[in-house]
Amino acid sequence: MEGVIFGIENPLLDISAHVPQSLLEKYELKPSNAILAEEKHLPLYEELVKGYPVEYLAGGATQNSMRAVCWLLQQPHTTVFVGCVGKDAYAQKIRHAAEAAGVRALYLEDESTPTGTCAVLIQDKERSMVANLAAANKYKPEHFQSAEVQEAVKKARIYYSSGFFLTVAPTVALDLAKYASAHSDKLYATNLSAGFIVDFFGAQLEAVLAYTDILFGNEDEAAAMGKKYGWGTDLKEIAKKAAALPHAAGRTRTVAFTQGSKPTLVSVGGADVQEFPITPVSKEQIVDTNGAGDSFVGGYLAALALGKSLAESVQAGHYVAGECIKCSGVTFPPKPTYNL
Repeated sequence: MEGVIFGIENPLLDISAHVPQSLLEKYELKPSNAILAEEKHLPLYEELVKGYPVEYLAGGATQNSMRAVCWLLQQPHTTVFVGCVGKDAYAQKIRHAAEAAGVRALYLEDESTPTGTCAVLIQDKERSMVANLAAANKYKPEHFQSAEVQEAVKKARIYYSSGFFLTVAPTVALDLAKYASAHSDKLYATNLSAGFIVDFFGAQLEAVLAYTDILFGNEDEAAAMGKKYGWGTDLKEIAKKAAALPHAAGRTRTVAFTQGSKPTLVSVGGADVQEFPITPVSKEQIVDTNGAGDSFVGGYLAALALGKSLAESVQAGHYVAGECIKCSGVTFPPKPTYNL
């Protein structure tokens, strides 16, 4: 199982804090949303650190999912994660946290740019995220082609990169998806990740989708996809249409849309949607919802790596997401109680 899942994307140091609604309003932020930082958002990071009790966590959507895989499987180095960090103290924090979680981190270090950060604002248990990519934005295809990374690519059977990577290195994401597509024993998975990915990086997303075997997303991202392509507002129909898009290798694509506390919707190859109810987590147990989607992906991919069925993979995703939202930030209890 060592190195069975390969993840690549934007490593970020999450700076997480519980904040009042007034801070969201000050920076024109919405709950349950993720955006890239604009100039007006840059003072937010210092304001968070100086004004609120913050937690520092190894973040970035794909890195979160890779940590979740290792937690559920309880086997170190089942995942490899690649991305670009700075050569600074924040990078050391991220590397330490990733390795402690069991992830094998193969970072490119950029000496001239600081490590990327993500402000995670928790307000009434909902999260609003503002990512300042910084060094993560400097990822180079040359690093992907390096011997160490290519060895990890060849060893893996499942590849995952969220839609956020399309803002940084779309050609690398496409190369990885094509590589998986050319090998019958390998799979490529991606995620819609945020409405702005669908809206502003649609061409890059479409290119990768042609080689994608598994597409994840939540209800808001699915709705953005439905609006973008004129598919209407029915999430089941959107899932079916996304699953039925042509695959370059003629494969059957699986689309899974989570809906918070509502059932997860899954279409395989455009077939009628299957609904998978979740085990409810009481409002009193929820600490914050940050990372729920990333954790679902991690649980799903962990089960898939073990050869589990679709239903078992979705259930594993539900379990990991449920455990994550009971904790602060994208963290988990010491040990899972779920038997795969």
